[in-house]
Amino acid sequence: MDRLRRPADPRTAALIRAAQASARSRGSFQPSRRTMLGAGALGLGATLLAGCAPPEPPAGGVAELDLPEDRSEREQTVRWANWTAYLDMDDAGKTYPTLTAFEKQTGIKVSYTEDVDDNDTYFNKIAPQLRAKQDINRDIFTFTDWMANRIIREGLCQPLELIQMPNASNLLAPLKDVSFDPGRQYSLTWQSGFAGIGYHKGKVGRELKAIEDLWADDLKGRISVLSEFRDTLGLIMQSQGVDPSGDFDQAAFEAAIGEVDKRLTEGYIRRIKGNSYLNDLKSGNAVAGIVWSGDLFVLRAETEDDDWEFVIPESGGMLWSDNLMVPITSHHRRNAQQVMDYYYDPKVAAEVAAWVNYICPVEGARAEMEKIDPDLAESPFIFPSEDYIADHDIVGFRALSSQEDADYSALWAKAAGNSWAC
Repeated sequence: MDRLRRPADPRTAALIRAAQASARSRGSFQPSRRTMLGAGALGLGATLLAGCAPPEPPAGGVAELDLPEDRSEREQTVRWANWTAYLDMDDAGKTYPTLTAFEKQTGIKVSYTEDVDDNDTYFNKIAPQLRAKQDINRDIFTFTDWMANRIIREGLCQPLELIQMPNASNLLAPLKDVSFDPGRQYSLTWQSGFAGIGYHKGKVGRELKAIEDLWADDLKGRISVLSEFRDTLGLIMQSQGVDPSGDFDQAAFEAAIGEVDKRLTEGYIRRIKGNSYLNDLKSGNAVAGIVWSGDLFVLRAETEDDDWEFVIPESGGMLWSDNLMVPITSHHRRNAQQVMDYYYDPKVAAEVAAWVNYICPVEGARAEMEKIDPDLAESPFIFPSEDYIADHDIVGFRALSSQEDADYSALWAKAAGNSWAC
């Protein structure tokens, strides 16, 4: 599984070339988990990533911060909470090569844990401690834009000393001034990606091209969907003719929830899950569902099973971004900043992107990827072009007001009910 040299199989490389040659093709791709900016083909892609972010924090700014003592100089450690399958691993699946190189280079020991399965679940777990200024034993956590907005607004993360982080200037220009964090004072984009349909060709026995294809009788009880409503409901809204990036109303949102509720009641959807949905796919309990792009690429490589497919539905796909942040209770901010800065080195960023196959936010990474694998440097799932995004109707879920966020989250939690598992 040498992903730093070659895609998982010749068909992947061929598909990458085909997608690059004809951005209007709507076929499936062997991709990458959270993915989507390109150094030389940025334009609309990066604008979308910046534009679908939540609104600015309210007038008056964030809460005044009472920062803890920084012990970085005498405690050479960093504790990083991330999502599953979100950092390069060795062939044995036991170590993280770029992280090992960082430790050797700096002498800082990094404790890396795959703690984050779902934004709400992880945040609700740590929020009481953060608000009480109690150490959560993490120095970096990774949250999607809309949750990053909430964390910044509540004053639950520390400001970054960008002057200490020279590589941070490699953040792609359209991402440097996002609405929820103007000037990037509190966050840096980790990766971005698509949500779409994933399935096992051999077990399903046919192509799945549309959301409606998931509701086939032979797939009953074998479908998993994501607990992130902006992804699951966003895709369903598109299939119902609603633009989730536009000015939809609560009725449109509730119509999408109604579809999920119907498919749960009828037994098509096995479970609503966070990142742990991969376990159901690996075990065979689920054979298809609404998934994140990079996860399917990782699944193909880890299981050595080329039948796993990812497709952007005919009605369109969803786009998201995740961000690195320092918790308000961390005593190792400067060590954490060194980790972040290291991953904004274009060479390191390319190594990570070649493994996770998500959209890379680092300027110069595409040129470095050409040295690792020219085919991956042309991948629309790591460095997508304007045409690819536009032609496949890939959008970001529109910004919600604080009231909408609360109301819609409550509606989703009620609908998901007992089926929600993380």
